[in-house]
Amino acid sequence: MFGRLKDWRRVATRYDRCPTVFFSAIALAATVIFWL
Repeated sequence: MFGRLKDWRRVATRYDRCPTVFFSAIALAATVIFWL
């Protein structure tokens, strides 16, 4: 799954000031990958 997350460049290289936003973006990408 982590290899597939790297396909999402926006998530893989995203650095936000707020860690909640960063982890929510990872959760969103993981959910989409799970449903595909």
